[in-house]
Amino acid sequence: MRRHQVYCISVSRTAAIIIIGDEILSGKIEECNSFYFTRELWDLGVAVRHIAVIPDDVNEISETLRHVSGKYDFVFTSGGIGPTHDDVTIDGVAKAFNVNVTRDPELEKLIRERFDEDSVGSALKMSEVPEGAELIKENGLKFPLIVFRNIFIFPGIPEYLKVKFEAIKERFREEPFHVRTLYVKMFEADIAPLLENTLKRLKDIKIGSYPMVVKDGPRIKITIESKNKAETDKALNFIKENLDPSVIIKIE
Repeated sequence: MRRHQVYCISVSRTAAIIIIGDEILSGKIEECNSFYFTRELWDLGVAVRHIAVIPDDVNEISETLRHVSGKYDFVFTSGGIGPTHDDVTIDGVAKAFNVNVTRDPELEKLIRERFDEDSVGSALKMSEVPEGAELIKENGLKFPLIVFRNIFIFPGIPEYLKVKFEAIKERFREEPFHVRTLYVKMFEADIAPLLENTLKRLKDIKIGSYPMVVKDGPRIKITIESKNKAETDKALNFIKENLDPSVIIKIE
């Protein structure tokens, strides 16, 4: 549970993660791509501000992407770019920005080289892109990543998604987040006023408090996060100075 926090959007580039697939919403497949994206982007200094799971529906994909593309710096989609009838992410992107779906010659060549005559017909669907899309071929990617405007279109299979993201992730790197963590023996309600006072004094930080269930009494994990290391350290020191040393378990 997150409480007592303020976001400093102005100092970070922001991202939205859109997971596409009926199989996720029906519980057939466990969703793990949003966790991977969020962790990796945070390490790169990009703040994830929105995560959504939506069905394989062209209209819903279109509406969602039109909204988040205009609100966040980057949009990462996962799923819906295979060869079957329910792979409609490309159609959704095209509809969102009123462009045509076109077959990319380079992707078509790759697919024809990879598939035999019996299966190439269906596989050619994977050569379709929104008109005006860019292909990213960094670091030896065997199959390019499709990018349209600020939307990065990834496959849903986690292993393939990770390979593609690892190949391009350095383009997103910026000033990292600086984090300090404090563990205390207190009830959350007792420390809430101090956390709120800390936020009033130092505006460029985010503080999160996370109650922990243990047998021998209350425990709280407190995280202090900022792109300004000095502010992070100031916030930690202010909290420490206003706590009884006996309630502090450890500091990381």
